[in-house]
Amino acid sequence: MTAFNAVRFRVKPGRDQDFIDAHKNVSWPGLRRSYMIKTGERTYCVIAEWPDMETLASARPDMIATLNSFRDTLEDLGNGLGVTDAVAGQVVLTLK
Repeated sequence: MTAFNAVRFRVKPGRDQDFIDAHKNVSWPGLRRSYMIKTGERTYCVIAEWPDMETLASARPDMIATLNSFRDTLEDLGNGLGVTDAVAGQVVLTLK
């Protein structure tokens, strides 16, 4: 069953383009598609679609490797989150 993950980020001042550039050639195994949205001043969310949770879980090492390539562009989100706020799950309802 289709799964999605969403990861929220806050970028350090002046590092937006570095952050965006680090995602331009992302090709994680099994990824159907992904989107980066700007949610505010220096804040972004990456949303990715996967065939199922198993494929998503298998790609986590590759996603972490990508994160490590631009980790220096990120600010801590606070409240014990670190530099990312990630969630994932299976689709339970498709809306038009």
